[in-house]
Amino acid sequence: MSDDIYGTVQKNGTVTCLARIVGEEAAAINQSCISTVSYSVFLLDERDPDSRTVISGHDDVSLEVAAVIFNSMQTDPRWTVDDIGYNFRHTIDVSSNNAFTVAGRSYLVEYRLMPVTGQVILARFRLNCI
Repeated sequence: MSDDIYGTVQKNGTVTCLARIVGEEAAAINQSCISTVSYSVFLLDERDPDSRTVISGHDDVSLEVAAVIFNSMQTDPRWTVDDIGYNFRHTIDVSSNNAFTVAGRSYLVEYRLMPVTGQVILARFRLNCI
């Protein structure tokens, strides 16, 4: 079971998503156990939890596994949750397509990690845009 990670993003800004992700066996994932990673950004409808609108330029974007997944836990000033660290980090590229354009609304950043074997792993970030 995984919970959505909540955070804040500035209108027309970007965000770096950090997480400690584990697989089906509750062991931390690493680069060798993940075959593909992609993400999408959605504008959420607060009145209808099943409604979400994908943001142009941020729909099922493929990422290089080695660029976002670490083989060991990382700790730096960005990680304030605990002393163990994170093994996933991605900064949303907004240089060509803004992702977070409506202040006062919520967005969902959904990462789909496909393991070499097993079920898809979802990592989700719910962001309030200010």
